[in-house]
Amino acid sequence: MNDGREVVVVTGSSGFIGSAVVEKLARRFTLVGFDREISPHPPAAAECVCIDLTSDESVEQAFQRVRTAYGSRIASVIHLAAYFDLTGEPNPKYEQVTVRGTERLLRKLQEFEVEQFVFASTMLVHAPGGHGKRINEDWPLDPKLPYRESKIRTEALIRKQRGAIPAVMVRPAGVYDDRCHSAFLSRQIARIYERQLISHVYPGDLGAGQPYLHLDDLTDALLRIVERRKKLPPEQPILLGETETLGFGALQQKLGRLIHDEDWETRQIPKTLARTGAWIEGEILDEDPFIKPWMVDSSDDHYELDISRARKLLGWKPKHTLSSTLPKMIETLKADPVGWYKANKLNSANVAAEQVENRQEAGMTDDPVRHHEMMHEHAEAMRRMHFDMLWVHCLNILLGLWLATSPFVLGTFGEDMFSDAVMRVTEERGLWDPALRNSLTAWSDLFSGLLIMGFGALSLSPRFNWAQWANTAVGVWLLFAPLLFWTPSAAVYANDTMVGALVIAFAILVPMMPGMSHEGMMDTSDMPPGWSYCPSTYLQRLPIIALGAIGFVIARILAAYQLGHIDGVWEPFFAGYGGRNGTEFIITSDVSKAWPIADGGLGATTYMFEVLMGVMGGRARWRTMPWMVLLFGIVVVPLGVVSIYFIIIQPIEIGTYCTLCLLAALAMLIMIPYALDELVAMGQFLVANTRRGRPFWRSFFMGDALPGSGTDRRRGFDAPLGELATSAARGVTIPWTLVASTILGVWLMFSRLIFASEPPMADSDHLVGALIVTVAVISMAEVARPLRFINVAFGLWLIGAPWFLAGAGALATTGSLVVGVLLIGLSLPRGIRSKEHYGGWDRWIV
Repeated sequence: MNDGREVVVVTGSSGFIGSAVVEKLARRFTLVGFDREISPHPPAAAECVCIDLTSDESVEQAFQRVRTAYGSRIASVIHLAAYFDLTGEPNPKYEQVTVRGTERLLRKLQEFEVEQFVFASTMLVHAPGGHGKRINEDWPLDPKLPYRESKIRTEALIRKQRGAIPAVMVRPAGVYDDRCHSAFLSRQIARIYERQLISHVYPGDLGAGQPYLHLDDLTDALLRIVERRKKLPPEQPILLGETETLGFGALQQKLGRLIHDEDWETRQIPKTLARTGAWIEGEILDEDPFIKPWMVDSSDDHYELDISRARKLLGWKPKHTLSSTLPKMIETLKADPVGWYKANKLNSANVAAEQVENRQEAGMTDDPVRHHEMMHEHAEAMRRMHFDMLWVHCLNILLGLWLATSPFVLGTFGEDMFSDAVMRVTEERGLWDPALRNSLTAWSDLFSGLLIMGFGALSLSPRFNWAQWANTAVGVWLLFAPLLFWTPSAAVYANDTMVGALVIAFAILVPMMPGMSHEGMMDTSDMPPGWSYCPSTYLQRLPIIALGAIGFVIARILAAYQLGHIDGVWEPFFAGYGGRNGTEFIITSDVSKAWPIADGGLGATTYMFEVLMGVMGGRARWRTMPWMVLLFGIVVVPLGVVSIYFIIIQPIEIGTYCTLCLLAALAMLIMIPYALDELVAMGQFLVANTRRGRPFWRSFFMGDALPGSGTDRRRGFDAPLGELATSAARGVTIPWTLVASTILGVWLMFSRLIFASEPPMADSDHLVGALIVTVAVISMAEVARPLRFINVAFGLWLIGAPWFLAGAGALATTGSLVVGVLLIGLSLPRGIRSKEHYGGWDRWIV
């Protein structure tokens, strides 16, 4: 297998530097790449030999392969493999991989004819210098961090155990290339590119800095080291790096100019503050920050290199400088932010939306003729679809006929005998005479039915697509009419509700919604840029639809009692007053009567809207129906929070509880976290679409395409049962901290029963407890995770409340203090987070 060329072994051959070394040396030498089995393969120019440096057996097998294929003579071993992490904490792998792994290599190499052993150390084994003080290979060493210590110890081991093998300890500066590929530099660039607040502060001397080394210059130096191996001293450390050292402040200014064309202000902050911030971010908030406390301690370290030894022995000097490469690096970032972030192992979701702004509409502007043809084909397809769906409009005509004749079938025009419950409601609410209200609903049904028939007939023609919206408006009226007229007839209420919902469904839900953007419908993508999933799948809407249906049934029962259609409501737990149970007392109280219509019926209508909007639209509705997603979000989130608030204050204002009200509130609360991710995606779409020059209101009402969007390939309802459950809950996680906060909130709601507290302290505990539960449950949506910090304010209130409010005994006071402290502690950590991404919103999930 040996072609007669000299053999060079490269450990860590599939890595960033190793791959480049293999490519550089491949023309002159036969390359053998040593790497872990789980690593990607090195370039094809090198034979890949799997090796585990922590195993004697694995090292033995690897060198047996070398001996069999290439013989016992090795020109050079370039040892790049080592352990490194960013924690700054001791790790046994430094000893196992870097130190003892090198020892195993050297021990086995004694059996070969090895002309050279090159160990990749680091410039950082040296103690920092000062401004104008260039360090050379004789500069004092400083093992103050585990990584540096492992390199120093390995260098010492090589000196003792290399035997007759000449050794070169290469000490390079921080390596980069034209796309960056430097962990520290790439994150500094990303912070400025994203305009993060942290990019404006630094805990050290702004003039301090470290030199860098371009990857091409490093590989050139290593090639020269191998080529001149017989001329080099038997044992030699060599520093490699650029003679230019940019201070942190100067580098910040240069990056600010290149990225944003503006001066980038950077302020020095105390190290104690920076260390505290890094500790809070990592330990308290459960983040995984790049900046570690040890980096803060090293922020004043300054290095300038004397590379005269490399010049003398290798005839080498760097051909690149960081200053001259930065423009190319930033140009690459701006041209392809997502690709640049991925190449540098950063979260590309943060910049996916930015990339969309720089793209032209794919396939739309490049070929106007083809674009016109595609639009014509789509228009024809929409026309065919319209005629294929004529049956829905025929059904609406039939529903209109049913509704117009229902007053005569149900006898609402002439009815004058009403139940005692209806008369009771009429008297308590001061309503019009039941016979008059009956006649008003009858006329409403008659005219509404005729309108539905007329608009349904017009909808048969594609020229009158506005008629579909007109029928939708009639359907909405039918959902409210029985409540506005306080209909005395249970049959009329049920009939109008069902017909109204079906008319809406057949007008715009089942057929294609009229007025949608052709570009938006032609775009088949459904996953927002930078997201890892589609937030509008039917699986994800299913929990909202199911909970909305449950809430509708409950609210309908409450509305039936309020309208006088039934004599009583089931209540298993709570007593009321005046011969009524807790539920009956609450829904006939002054709080309930403050509404001009039956608030139970208003709740039922709201739940019906949630169900209808939950089933409306396809997987891409976050960009094809922004108006509907926003309306859906308003119904679920703000109105949901308001309704929950009114329910939780009922015990305070009225003095009892309502089991059905609590169940309805629970259903409403659980819906909220499932709806938030789609709202975020819709907002991101509108921002990105507007920035690329598209009209905001047209996109809001008609939707649009969005270049850069992807397709979610995860299976839908045909997936296995376990996968169905996880797909329905994408974007929602349940950290134990939020579960515990919820339990504390529930406990507070019942603290008056536990401690016999009295108002105002008892009322405060109940209200705050319910709000804590609300915030904790909403925060289970990952896009809303920062909202949990609101519970910190509630925790502070609980600590202070016993000193401001009366009604708490010693045990209740202690309980309030303990819950307050626990709540603050539980609200700080972020808790578990899924692997999902949310585009630029990722940065807010703290």
